[in-house]
Amino acid sequence: MSPNASRIQRILLRSGKSPYDAVPVEEALHRDVFASNAGNLIFSDATHKILETPHTTVVSNGIRTDGTPAGRINEEYDAFVVPLANAFRPSFEASLRRLTRLISQLKIPVVVVGIGAQAGLDYNPARLKPMEPAVREFVSAVLDRSASIGVRGEFTEKYLNGLGFKDVDVIGCPSLFMYGKELAVEKRAQELTADSRIAINGSHNAVRSQGLGRVITRTHARYPNLRFIGQNLSDARQLHWRDLSDPNGKVTGMPTHPDHPMYREDKVRVYIDPVTWIDDLRDFDFSFGSRIHGNIAALLAGTPANVLCSDSRTLELCRYFEIPHHTLDQLPEEIDPARLYEETDLGALTGNHHERFERFTSFLDRNGLDNTFTHGDGGAAYEERLRSLDFPGGVRPWIDTDPASLIARFGWLHTRVGELTADNAKLKKELDRVKAGTKAAAKTAAGKTTVVAPASRSVYRKARRVVGRPLRRALKGGRG
Repeated sequence: MSPNASRIQRILLRSGKSPYDAVPVEEALHRDVFASNAGNLIFSDATHKILETPHTTVVSNGIRTDGTPAGRINEEYDAFVVPLANAFRPSFEASLRRLTRLISQLKIPVVVVGIGAQAGLDYNPARLKPMEPAVREFVSAVLDRSASIGVRGEFTEKYLNGLGFKDVDVIGCPSLFMYGKELAVEKRAQELTADSRIAINGSHNAVRSQGLGRVITRTHARYPNLRFIGQNLSDARQLHWRDLSDPNGKVTGMPTHPDHPMYREDKVRVYIDPVTWIDDLRDFDFSFGSRIHGNIAALLAGTPANVLCSDSRTLELCRYFEIPHHTLDQLPEEIDPARLYEETDLGALTGNHHERFERFTSFLDRNGLDNTFTHGDGGAAYEERLRSLDFPGGVRPWIDTDPASLIARFGWLHTRVGELTADNAKLKKELDRVKAGTKAAAKTAAGKTTVVAPASRSVYRKARRVVGRPLRRALKGGRG
């Protein structure tokens, strides 16, 4: 759209929430605003900022696609922009099909940025074979509504080319373009010492089965100012509620687990908002670990980072952006962050960033999208608005019974009890209506019962699950 046009272009963005939504921690965890992984908000917030110009309005869709009225989207929006990460993976197939159904009903442009295929470090796509029909349908639907599809790296480009798709642009991830063509990252310390502030990150799988747990243990013993930054929803719930109901709760080697020493020492965080995540990392000397967006957050903060790649999704992005990295399968047994820091060369990352930025904005131009760095104020208004809002700090371990730490939790639980009570009352009224309307039929069906009791029990179980279990765990943890 021309920047001189008077009409405002309305863009619907697939994202868990708007960057301007300052959501309390309890509500954020209840709603899962980052779709199970806080890293998702880094690239969706970056996309929001990039697309917001004086001639565009960007609206978050809340990430859910079930029941989305495609007709209303066609009427109210001029484009649907879909930032994605490792969407071509078996566990995402059902979500990919739902997204395809929505896109197939749209008559407006649909632009996909940063999508990737997930395989091992050997780039073998064999595990993706069963979901090829879903991938073909999705990409076909997108390319029917856009000039090209933007992928995160070399592996995904080759994978889609092999499926017959040629309109594929390698653009990386929009997250690293949050500040435009400039990426100011430099080593502020000549070397790391025992006093250095170091951030470490990693997935449950990397900790459990790829050796990262041993790295965390050794680093924790040597560096008193180490902090682990988790990203999963289950991580945040373990910190805030001591909730171990998720299967990830079995990974005791994860610092977000209440039994881990870093948890007990308050050396763990999970961030609900990228702005607080990035701000906190500005004071660190170094970041490393297997989480790609955990380390991108550090780079955006100007802090050197080194990614320990565990699969194709991290490896191809590191290769494209020339982010310093190692592969977990070839990491020395006694690796020390001081050595990683010494080996971290940021020259290619920062030196070639401008060229990659121009490639990214050319992709946006080709697909009819303006960007704030070419057609706006470079994100100044966006940043000013963010700074005017009060976002919650990083979620911390619940390790005390201080009244201030309990008020928000208990207040939210009290509200949930009220909501459930109201819902229960509505259900009872509906059940009474159904019962009255089917009374005659119930009498003729000998030995059969109505649905009143099971439905009532379901409400009771829901109340226990949402309120009772977290409260009991919280109180138990608070006494520890």
